[in-house]
Amino acid sequence: MSGPSDSGTVSAGPSGGGTVSDASGGGMVSDSSDEDTTFVRPFIITGGRVEPAQADLRLETLVVAVEVSDEAAPPGFERVGVPPDDVRARIVALCAQPTTVAQVAQGVGVPLGVAKVLIADLVVAGLLTCQQPSELPLHTLERIRDHVRAL
Repeated sequence: MSGPSDSGTVSAGPSGGGTVSDASGGGMVSDSSDEDTTFVRPFIITGGRVEPAQADLRLETLVVAVEVSDEAAPPGFERVGVPPDDVRARIVALCAQPTTVAQVAQGVGVPLGVAKVLIADLVVAGLLTCQQPSELPLHTLERIRDHVRAL
């Protein structure tokens, strides 16, 4: 007799329904009828790329959407024709206010590496800008460390 525990792993979904990982590596299959989600492997979203075009994206890097009219949108990203569930469109919408790279990954529900690749692509396309936080001086970091140790 074969069950979910024989063919893969089972985990609870956000609405209580479970998902079963296919042992053949085919993806996730939902057993909940109220969820209409499809599992897509992260490398499919990034076109097989694992390194962002912009190497200086850190967790705390602030990402902000650039105001672009529909006519000025870069080729391949026509805002009018992009489905609202497209992950790139969701990233741009999420970044209407300054948002960290980590918050973008969490907000659109993709792994951090995937978010970095997509954010870098959108920066190159001119739809997002990045603002690196200023570095703290070494003496400030040492003071913080000393105070933490004193606790």
